[in-house]
Amino acid sequence: METKNKIALVTGGSRGLGKDMALRIAEKGLDVIITYNSKAEDAEAVVGQIKQKGQKAAALQLNVGDTASFNSFIDNVRKLLSTAFGADKIDYLVNNAGVGAYVPFEQMTEDTFDDLLNIHFKGVYFLTQKLLPVFNNGGGIINISSGLTRVSMPGSSAYAAMKGSIEVFTRYLAKELGERGIKANVVAPGAIMTDFGGGRLRSDPERQKMISSVTALGRPGVAEDIGGVVAFLCTEDARWVNGQRIEASGGMMI
Repeated sequence: METKNKIALVTGGSRGLGKDMALRIAEKGLDVIITYNSKAEDAEAVVGQIKQKGQKAAALQLNVGDTASFNSFIDNVRKLLSTAFGADKIDYLVNNAGVGAYVPFEQMTEDTFDDLLNIHFKGVYFLTQKLLPVFNNGGGIINISSGLTRVSMPGSSAYAAMKGSIEVFTRYLAKELGERGIKANVVAPGAIMTDFGGGRLRSDPERQKMISSVTALGRPGVAEDIGGVVAFLCTEDARWVNGQRIEASGGMMI
């Protein structure tokens, strides 16, 4: 009789942090569903890499800022679980998908604010709610936040406020879902050199020097610094970690 692997769903898993999370989770022996917004080819490349590691994998399109699409997305998840994974539920959810917006407070518009709200808070809130019926007891939810909820950098007020909301939301998830044995935790990356926000840090040597100067380990982060932390939270070794904010920033501004 075949033993079913546990299954993790990672939003925004086609590139950057989400890609590394998905790959590292697969290395822990889990099967993985990733979502992508528009880059189907990139997503399929990640699926291929996961399969090369010996795990099942698949990709689904999802715009996390469009809550009206969530019911059809859940239908697609159910079908995919049955046809590609031989399962009916997932075990872990990583709410990672997001966009960067560096806009000074005085210049922030309602449209940009609403976009950030829909993607980084409202979308996460209601996607998690919609997925509960296809969630196994005893699993876990990992919400990706940011070091910007602890330190303040001009231009990030709205983004950081949304991530702060996610951190409060996570504690409530841990409390309310505890009776199902579902854990909820936050992973808060520091400054990371990816294409997030248009590759703002990755393409700016002066900004990299500044980040290095205020980071105890003396450099900006890379995607590979984060995936393993998230993957750990998708294992039995993390069974007693619940309602926590885990910052992975190399000791930025401590």
